[in-house]
Amino acid sequence: MLYSAYEFAYAAVTPARYAARMGARFWRSPFNPAANTWAARSTAAAFDLFENAMRRYPKPEWGIDATHVNGVAIPIDIETVARKSFCKLIRFKRDPKVLAKTKLDKASDPKVLIVAPVSGHYATLLRGTVEAMLPGHDVYITDWIDAREVPISSGRFDLNSYIDYLIDFMRIMGADSAAGRAHAVAVCQPGPALLSAAALMAEAEDPNRPASITLMGSPIDTRRSPTAPNKLSQERPYHWFASNMIYTVPAPYPGVMRRVYPGFVQLYSFLAMNSSRHLNAHYDYFQHLVEGDGDSADKHRSFYDEYLSVMDMTEEFYLQTIREVFQEHALADGKAMHHGQRIKPEAITDIALMTVEGENDDISGIGQTQAAHDLCTNIPDSMKIDYIQPGVGHYGVFNGSRWRSEIQPKLAKFIAHEEREAAGRMGVKLAAE
Repeated sequence: MLYSAYEFAYAAVTPARYAARMGARFWRSPFNPAANTWAARSTAAAFDLFENAMRRYPKPEWGIDATHVNGVAIPIDIETVARKSFCKLIRFKRDPKVLAKTKLDKASDPKVLIVAPVSGHYATLLRGTVEAMLPGHDVYITDWIDAREVPISSGRFDLNSYIDYLIDFMRIMGADSAAGRAHAVAVCQPGPALLSAAALMAEAEDPNRPASITLMGSPIDTRRSPTAPNKLSQERPYHWFASNMIYTVPAPYPGVMRRVYPGFVQLYSFLAMNSSRHLNAHYDYFQHLVEGDGDSADKHRSFYDEYLSVMDMTEEFYLQTIREVFQEHALADGKAMHHGQRIKPEAITDIALMTVEGENDDISGIGQTQAAHDLCTNIPDSMKIDYIQPGVGHYGVFNGSRWRSEIQPKLAKFIAHEEREAAGRMGVKLAAE
């Protein structure tokens, strides 16, 4: 009922939202003689604030048209490499002809799969992550699809499906043997899934297993430095989440009758956790509009256009994640299963591992991602790196100035080192043959 009520409320407020939009335009119109007065600017700002609060935010565009290599602008073509019911594997393909003008052998840049989280926001939240990786890497990303847009006839999507998708995508990327094995980077929530996929591929001696995996702010073992979300998942029983967080998609969405954890429910949970900060941000936005500070107002709109754009998760994926990752700690305790097969991180021997954490992360506390090193007991120490970034929270681990200037260069160096090591091992193998 909540989902239907939410849709009804959105429809009911639509006339007021349109009226607010027209009112803002009226008070800002150059033909309005009072447009430059304090009263007119305040009224227009109030209408603008109301309209933004009441409107629906669609999936943002990537907005990545080019990257720069050695001062040369390289056009980007975003192409779909593989399509599944709940996800697209997309590639940010750099123009090979223009790339050749850089005088560098950029065609051999390592392939990197960025695994975006299925956690309410679209993969476009990682736009800054992608942009920083593009100059030196052939970048792919998992572009997850809003569950309410997937017909119920397409079947279920749970944590096992997530792992299957990652294995399939890495096989697709690694199939080009000339480019070597791909590298994978999990941002936040997909850390356990990526580690599981790597372990399964390693145990099967899959030739397309990743050359390295990087886990960033990931909940590998949430018992370490538990944060407010971690504590909530422990305090509430499993049936509480099933009874209070799951709702049915209403018509006319393609996914009508699918049971989901709605994006708007998760969004309001996030907003409630930091309500004062968001209220202050909107108050500042109002003041910027009144003062005519367009740059600051644009930055606010840019951030919230992304932050308020949300997607639904399937019931089975959300609840399985709550139970296995946050309540039972199945992977950390060596009890995680995938289609009846135990997941063995200790099976990984030749996949390098890097973990990245933020000093002030209030979502995944210090130590939760580091736990991966304790699980992967058979990876040589020379192939492991653990890094804690001072002065950043959860978002700063994969976006912002510290990500661009400090974290990403370390990640790029790690990947480059593993590329050289892999080339050396291949040379020894060929010589032996």
